[in-house]
Amino acid sequence: MRKIIYFMSMSLDGYIEGPDRDIGWHQVDDELHHALNERLAAMGGFLHGRVVHELMADFWPTADQDPANAGPTADFAVIWQDMPKYVYSRTLQRADWNTTVVHDVVAEEVMALKEQPGGDLALGGAGLAASFAALDLIDEYWIYVHPVLIGRGKPMFPSTDTMTDLRLAGTMAFGNGVVELRYERAEKPSAH
Repeated sequence: MRKIIYFMSMSLDGYIEGPDRDIGWHQVDDELHHALNERLAAMGGFLHGRVVHELMADFWPTADQDPANAGPTADFAVIWQDMPKYVYSRTLQRADWNTTVVHDVVAEEVMALKEQPGGDLALGGAGLAASFAALDLIDEYWIYVHPVLIGRGKPMFPSTDTMTDLRLAGTMAFGNGVVELRYERAEKPSAH
């Protein structure tokens, strides 16, 4: 069965974006971009909320056509264009670029999506991830911690009353100081 992987960059102090949706503090150089491309190209689909989808759709459909974006940026544009995308939105009626609009996070529908053949599913966006986490639908967390404190913004993990035990699955440090942390949900002890 495919896994749902919450795949995000965050500041060291836990934010995925600064005020006014600022992500200018992201430190994505060619080394990191190549690694991200490699991980994301192996996915079977992207799961995003409307805001993340619209931000992506404003740039990636034509990014590979601009010579200034040669290299890993153009490579990701092709990955993004070809990847099946699922945008969760109650207001969006349709979307282009190989995108299916889903109006609500329904556990049974998500489980049916996980049972389809193909690679794992990359989940992006704190709000959507909170909805998936509330239904216990996230299998892994791949977090790219950037060496910067931004002070305020949108937290990666909104407040919750739920505790989730995780197990470290791997780490990788990049030359620019970004650290990849990969966690899997810990197995729940069986009742005897």
